[in-house]
Amino acid sequence: MNTKEKFLSDFKIGEDVKVSLMVMKVLFRDTDRSVCILADKSGEAKVSLPNKYGDIKQGVVIELQGTKGTNLSVESYTVLSEYDIADYLPTVKRPIEAIMAKLQEYTNQYIISKEAKALDDYFFKNEAFLDKFKRGIGGVSMHHNYIGGLAEHTLNVMELTIKLCEKYECRRTEIAVLAAKLHDIGKVYEYDYDGPFTYTMRGQMEGHIVIGVELVDEAVRKNPDLYSEDFINRIKGCIVQHHGKLEYGSPREMNMEEAFIINYADSVDATMNKIFQIKEKTEPGSWSEFDKRIERKLYL
Repeated sequence: MNTKEKFLSDFKIGEDVKVSLMVMKVLFRDTDRSVCILADKSGEAKVSLPNKYGDIKQGVVIELQGTKGTNLSVESYTVLSEYDIADYLPTVKRPIEAIMAKLQEYTNQYIISKEAKALDDYFFKNEAFLDKFKRGIGGVSMHHNYIGGLAEHTLNVMELTIKLCEKYECRRTEIAVLAAKLHDIGKVYEYDYDGPFTYTMRGQMEGHIVIGVELVDEAVRKNPDLYSEDFINRIKGCIVQHHGKLEYGSPREMNMEEAFIINYADSVDATMNKIFQIKEKTEPGSWSEFDKRIERKLYL
């Protein structure tokens, strides 16, 4: 596997450039040229490329030579077949295994009943699911939109859920904590994160809430006698209701204590992640650019 040594942000205006980048989007194409957005994890550039062979497609990684100006001027390029995708897509800043270890720590502490442990094990002791979960994203653009973002968001929602359960003496803390861990499992199939972040066909048609409920139903069918009706109703109810309101995508509005807690935990973490990303691009003591995700500018 080839690992990048230089990134787009390493080059200054006017410098000769030899760098590998991923085709994130094709903006325009004719018989001779393609105008594209190319990027690695350090940044992106608008580029006009010769298109003699029809090999410029979204998700392709190319190594190009040219000059860096306002846009990249490209003299030649070759398509790469071997590369480390983490060099081209934004990635969670903390080690993914540290996130998973913390998730397991909370699981060991709070998820202790036979049925809760069995449902957790169905997903988190499945290597195929774990691989997708650890690489998963929190969203295409809304929040935690980077490799590992799904795991990071899940951990944050679990932590906030635990604090709220303890502060307000939740009657069913185990249900709340497990539902917090499972609330976004549908996102492993909602998004394609093996290239430029997009929705899968299943994601477009169903969305992660419906997919999440389907995944829980599949788990229950494997061992139906293990789970009580109340347990499954509450877990599925939390997944269904975690967006809070119909206009925010929840098929049902919140009607359980656990669902209110998870909704608030989810909303706080998603919003603060957006604000964290805005802070990274904004000087202290100044106004941010207008952000369409939170529908306002921020004074930071």
